Amino acid sequence: MQRPTEFVRDQVTAVRESVATAAAEASTVNTNVSSSVGEFIRNQRNAAQVSLRELARLAGVSNPYLSQVERGLRKPSAEILAQIARGLKISAETLYEQAGILDRRSGTASTVAALRADEALSERHKAVLLELYETYTREHAAQLAREQAAEPTPTAPTHTPQEETA
Repeated sequence: MQRPTEFVRDQVTAVRESVATAAAEASTVNTNVSSSVGEFIRNQRNAAQVSLRELARLAGVSNPYLSQVERGLRKPSAEILAQIARGLKISAETLYEQAGILDRRSGTASTVAALRADEALSERHKAVLLELYETYTREHAAQLAREQAAEPTPTAPTHTPQEETA
């Protein structure tokens, strides 16, 4: 039989191990989010043909800090993301989605990003188009679900005892 002190020691060790595992997993998730938002910012900056230094100036952040964000070494706050979005002339919502602050709208990320990046559209027009796009993708998904539910499912033939004796 185990002594109470040994039992407590084993329990504490088990808890420490599970906390360490959870912390490592959370760190991996944060790193992936940070690097994906940084990569997205870099891609948007390159598409807009803006230098890192120029975007840092437009966003009101330091050049080294923005570089670290793009490389996934820093996780920017919502306020910093809004400033970067303003510098890139895209909606802050786009960056919030990339950073995992907001839930992603339905539809493909590339289509949503293309609509948001189109300089020929005002922010109001982009919002209307995105709302329509989201509505259509939702309706299409619902229609597919209805069609799948309406399809007859193949069933195995059932035999009655009388059929088996015949």
